[in-house]
Amino acid sequence: MIVILKTALGLLTSLFAFYYLSDVIRKRASFSSTPWPLLAGTGFITNLLDTLGIGSFAQQTALFKFFKMVDDRIIPGTMNVGNTLATVTQAFIFMSVVSVKPLTLAAMSVAAPVGAVLGAGVVAQMSRRKIQLGMGFGLLAIALIILAGLLNWFPVGGEAIGLTGGKLVLAVAMSFVFGALQTIGVGFYAPCMATVYALGMHPKTAFPIMMTATAMLMAAGSARFVKENAYDRKAAVALTVFGILGVLLAAFVVKSLPLTVMKWVVLGVVLYTSVWMFISAGRRSPEPGRNRNTRIAGPVQRG
Repeated sequence: MIVILKTALGLLTSLFAFYYLSDVIRKRASFSSTPWPLLAGTGFITNLLDTLGIGSFAQQTALFKFFKMVDDRIIPGTMNVGNTLATVTQAFIFMSVVSVKPLTLAAMSVAAPVGAVLGAGVVAQMSRRKIQLGMGFGLLAIALIILAGLLNWFPVGGEAIGLTGGKLVLAVAMSFVFGALQTIGVGFYAPCMATVYALGMHPKTAFPIMMTATAMLMAAGSARFVKENAYDRKAAVALTVFGILGVLLAAFVVKSLPLTVMKWVVLGVVLYTSVWMFISAGRRSPEPGRNRNTRIAGPVQRG
């Protein structure tokens, strides 16, 4: 079953990569003026941390917002499209080195992209203010999960490497929900890890489940953002290229870090960004023109 899952993921990723990169090449004249080094550093560092289990969406949102690299309205699409290939790289690595019951891995991995496909079309059409509110609440939820982990408020996991019965049904249902939430920029990792721990699975099993489910949902759902022009092409390319480099460095060289202090820093950044999103939404700045191609393909809004 793992071989089938890898094959399906490989085919899905190949189709997405062709569609995405063709769009980038065809519309490369629309690249924003954001400096490449800033975008490259964001992709490299956040995906390195992602591979170590910290996640990347919250940090990328904070960096994009703080340095005004990407318009708020297209941050979710940019992160989903740009991180897809790096996440697929993680999935293949962790499926090969960590044991998980095939049925649990496959069921949760398939449920996530179904939620993503249903969610991506909705998000791509949402106004900037709605996305800011959605990301604000999502980041706040992630911050609470991180805080709960740091303070040992939720279970630390058991020894199981798979689920059956009601626990498996619950895990699959939650994976579907997390897949839909991923499309508004709420990372899959933190809530998935909390669910896996709470259901009594071994902490290490969270990694192949998180990586594979996220890879499947991003490969399935991100094409919708490309179709709707709801992403920043230049930023996405930087996340893709330098994100893969960060993944490889973390997986084969760094492997582990003393992460407690780093998690407290991430918690502060996530809370700050969540508040910032709520403030931005409250300003009710006027929406750009209704011509979507002009709104999204043009330079990043700096105002």
